Parts: sequence; structure tokens; C-alpha cells
Amino acid sequence: MADFGGADAEAFRAEARTWLEENFPAALRADPAQQMAQAMGAKEGPDAKLWRERMGAKGWGTPTWPKEYGGGGLSRAEARVLAEEMARIGARNPIGGMGVMMFGPTLLEVGTEAQKRQHIPPICRGEVRWCQGYSEPGSGSDLASLQTKCEDKGDHWLINGQKIWTSGANLADWCFCLVRTDPKAKKHEGISFVLINMHQPGVETRPILLINGTSPFCETFFTDAKADKDQMMGPLNGGWTIAKRLLQFERDNISTSLGAGGVGSAIPLTVEQVAKAYVGLDDDGRLDDADLRRRVIEHRMENQAFQLTVRRAALEAKSNQGPSAATSIMKYAGAKIAQDRTELMVEAMGHQGLGWDGDGFEKDELATVRSWLRAKANSIEGGTSEVNLNVVAKRVLHLPDPK
Repeated sequence: MADFGGADAEAFRAEARTWLEENFPAALRADPAQQMAQAMGAKEGPDAKLWRERMGAKGWGTPTWPKEYGGGGLSRAEARVLAEEMARIGARNPIGGMGVMMFGPTLLEVGTEAQKRQHIPPICRGEVRWCQGYSEPGSGSDLASLQTKCEDKGDHWLINGQKIWTSGANLADWCFCLVRTDPKAKKHEGISFVLINMHQPGVETRPILLINGTSPFCETFFTDAKADKDQMMGPLNGGWTIAKRLLQFERDNISTSLGAGGVGSAIPLTVEQVAKAYVGLDDDGRLDDADLRRRVIEHRMENQAFQLTVRRAALEAKSNQGPSAATSIMKYAGAKIAQDRTELMVEAMGHQGLGWDGDGFEKDELATVRSWLRAKANSIEGGTSEVNLNVVAKRVLHLPDPK
């Protein structure tokens, strides 16, 4: 479908507006906090479930994915119109997660037809959760040194090993996993990309308690876990290329969310709103702290430039080639902006921004502290800032290796 605009886009706007008015549950419109809670991992309520089912059946949870697999089949122009109309009535997309952000786009590019027909429709309907089996206790930044073993047993693959920082593994139905299939090959050349059903004996997950009090990450153990032979994506020992492509999708999606507050942020307030409320204004209506005022303005300028750059990068990706190595630039910059945001908010709140519990703190104050702590991971997840700078140096700037 062509990426059109103008009158055609406005014609679709009328269709989208009518459908949303008829299908977005009134209870969610009256209580936006329900949607925010759902996005942060709260248990799905009946209204949220109804909204997810309706969006999934329409295909609009994955608006630009092919209709033949359950997506919306929309052009990018139509998807932008849909997003605008959803924002107009306060509707969040109820279908997301790693299946949408990372695995699905990669599968659509490199998967077999059978794999697409098995896995894409449930993602489009929001019926399955995926997790990412990349990092290991001894293989984080040097991911290619991973040791999780995958053996060919004739009619299936047998997997043994451990992964760590597996987001949502305790809730996941499937895992896209990097495994070593040839221990004798060079480390990048002996890795394969396999899909593992998490609901089987031999798969154990242990949530990790983070500094902000949540447990979104897990240790994941595979002990004689099995995967069907047709659940290997790409060629045997060809998983590293697929893994890098998926990381581009991951960094692209992470960077898009970072400027808006950062992955894991539960704060709907802006830095300006918090600073005005806690620091106050001077006689000229300006923030009554010159140094903080300067840093808040700098942050706003950087974030605005970042958001414009994200939009430009999205438009440049319309060539059907998708995101490029330049996503590492966006991920690096977005992580810094998100961390600056929470630090400025905590500073503006003063001692009210350092509470953990108790009657002396408001709900937003406690959430700000937790978001500040959670933001520390923004420069680690999806590739550390140091790794992303290396990617930029090698893949974007084509700098020579140091001698």
C-alpha cells in the first residue's frame, strides 16, 4: 500500500475516528490510569482485555504489518493518522512487548513462511508474550562469547545453559534465543537463533529484584529444554547476523520511548511541571532558581531536538530497509536524556524526591524516585552506551580499529 497523504489520509482519518469512537471502552477513557497500569505490567482488567481483543481483531495493534498475517496492512501515513486519532481520545495501543518491538519485525524479514504464519498472528492479537534470550552471566557486552549449548538430536534441538536479564521471562510464552551450535567455530560463527517454548519441563525462571523495587528481569535456566527442528530462524550457525538485525529494531524502539520519559517510567509529569510545583516562580513568572532553570531549558531543547531526529530517522527508514546501525546513536542519546530527566525531577523535589515509602510522600513523588533509579538501566539495556558508541564508530563513522 502506498504511503500517501493529503485527501486519502483524511478519508482514512474519518474511518479511524468512527471505529475508535465505537470500540474504545468508555471506562478506559474515563480512567486513563487503567491503561498506564496495564502498560506497566498490571493485571489485565475486563475493559483492557476487551480493548486488546478489538484492536487485535482489527489488526491495528500492529498497524503496518501485513494483513495476511493479522496486521493492519496500513501505510505509514495511515498509521500516523491512527496514532493521532488514538491520542485525541486518550487511547493507548494495548498490543506491544518484545513480540511487536523486536521479534516480529525480524521474523517478517528473515523467517520462513511457516514460521510467520505460526507466530505473527498471535503477536498481532496480543495473545502471546515473548522474551529475549541473549545475555548470559559471563556474556554481556561480549555477547558473542555466549555458551548456552544447542545440540541436534535428530528430531529436535536440545538446549542447556543459562541466560540473565531476561525481561519478562517469568511471564513469557516463547523465547527467541541465541545458542551455540558449533563450539569449535569462531565465536561469531557458531551461534544460531532458535525459538523456545517456555511452557515445558526444563525451563526455569527466577525474577531479579532491582534497586527500584520491581522485578522485570529474570535469570533463566534451560536444562534439557527442547525446540522443534523447524523453530530455528535462519541457517544453522547463522544466528549472529539475525541477532544484530533484531538489536537494530530493539534500539530503534527503545530510543523512540526514551525521550518521552524512559523505559520503565511511570511519571506522566514533565520536568517543567515538577520544577514549577516544588521550586516556585519568581516575580517575572520564571522558575525561581536560575541554575536549575538553565538546566531545565537545556534538557527541553535537547529532548525536542532528539524527538525531531527520531521522527526524521523514521521517515528515512521508509525505504523498506528498516532501521540501520544509526539506531545506536539514537539509543545512546535517548538514554542520557531520559536519565537527565529523572535526575532533574528528583533535584527539583528536594527531600520530597528521596522518599521510598510512608505517609509523608505523595504517590507521584514515590514514583519519581523509582523512575530515577530505574533510569540507571537505560544506558545498559539494549546494548550498553559503551557498546553503542563502538557500533557508531565502526558501522556509522567507519573509523579504523585502534592499533
